[in-house]
Amino acid sequence: MHVEYHREYSRAMGRDMEFKVYGHGGKPVLAVPCQNGRFFDWENFGMIDTLADYLEGGKLHLFTVDTIDAETVSAHGGNPYARVRRHEAWYNYVIEELLPRIRDIHGSGEPLLATGCSMGAYHAANFFFRRPDLFDSVIALSGVYDTQEMYGGYMDEVVYANDPCVSLAGMPPDHPYLSLFRQRTLIFCVGQGAWEGPLLTGTRRLEGVLRGKGIPAWVDYWGLDVDHDWPWWKKQLRYFLPHVAGNP
Repeated sequence: MHVEYHREYSRAMGRDMEFKVYGHGGKPVLAVPCQNGRFFDWENFGMIDTLADYLEGGKLHLFTVDTIDAETVSAHGGNPYARVRRHEAWYNYVIEELLPRIRDIHGSGEPLLATGCSMGAYHAANFFFRRPDLFDSVIALSGVYDTQEMYGGYMDEVVYANDPCVSLAGMPPDHPYLSLFRQRTLIFCVGQGAWEGPLLTGTRRLEGVLRGKGIPAWVDYWGLDVDHDWPWWKKQLRYFLPHVAGNP
């Protein structure tokens, strides 16, 4: 399998940022790690091995991004005003700096699939909902899609933009993104086993917002034995990928 490691200076972050590339062609994918995770976690937890046939067969071109969750969504003792603006800088890094690099490496301007597990699901959904012109699909596993716990209920215009449930609910019916969402592939999945309780609640909340806006989405609730952990996320991603990238 073709693998690349990149460490490049980010103007938005004011420091070097790292990412890895897996595969040589196919559907471009932005993959986000779990809370406080690093760009190498998808490899270390075995997800790259799980997707090896897709990657080696040229069906997926996977890009794993680094996060700064410890400075933003996880820094619960910090000033929420400053934390969410640091998050916005990271968002701008991904959209304005990393995505152009992905297009260069991939060799096309094809829209991306955004995917992630746990906090990575929130990030993937947030990228998708803010920029459906750049992402044509999302597979989000075991996520919460509001910012109540992240910023302790704090709300301003930057939090609003990064809170999918709130910003979608407030989107006017003539907003051009609504028609784009209806042309995209939206997949959200959560289990009902250990450690999935808050994620189950968060997924149901998002489902209600999507239904209220007339946005079709596949929201799948797996069984009471399905825990918040990598073995299940691997099974889920394999299950949903054919609907976005075809069979390996």
